[in-house]
Amino acid sequence: MSHIGRPGEPDKRSLRREFLAVRNRLTADDLRETSAALAGRALELPELARAGTVAAYVSVGSEPGTLALLDALRARGVRVLLPALLPDNDLDWGVYEGEGSLARVRHGGRMALFEPAGERLGPDAVTTADTVLLPGLAVDARGMRLGRGGGSYDRVLARLERAGARPALVVLLYDSEVVEHVPEEPHDRPVHAVVTPSGVRRFGPET
Repeated sequence: MSHIGRPGEPDKRSLRREFLAVRNRLTADDLRETSAALAGRALELPELARAGTVAAYVSVGSEPGTLALLDALRARGVRVLLPALLPDNDLDWGVYEGEGSLARVRHGGRMALFEPAGERLGPDAVTTADTVLLPGLAVDARGMRLGRGGGSYDRVLARLERAGARPALVVLLYDSEVVEHVPEEPHDRPVHAVVTPSGVRRFGPET
């Protein structure tokens, strides 16, 4: 059932290409509408309603939009942490102070990311989060997430585990990206919930 080590990778690569191709066909209007719907659904989550600190990210390109959600969380008084990519693909963190506090940063030949321009809190800051919002390309019926392949969030999840931190793990996706099965590897961990523009789905024994 599980893929051990590298054998799962070709499957993941081809799946990533397929999901990215679908995303790249979305129009600016699609992105605006789904961003607003996604924020509305996510704000109904009990995990976000009771969170004091949320680790999130700024969507780029055709990713499901997060800025409306970040601003709504901040307006509620939630401390929102955003990642900054380190040279080894690990993530540092800073506090979101509004859209004007973001810096556009290009890492090598990759797509530019929007990162917090203020003080860096260190990679371990994520362990203070009550909820972690994860980017992804798909999630399956077991809650297994297909990431972009950079490994940054594998490191985050491993760091949370080492610290004994148990935040709610939530992935933000489009409706068509909730699928029956994605390949997994031994280090992969299921998320607790997925939020899409049309609703929320929960996974695991805590549902």
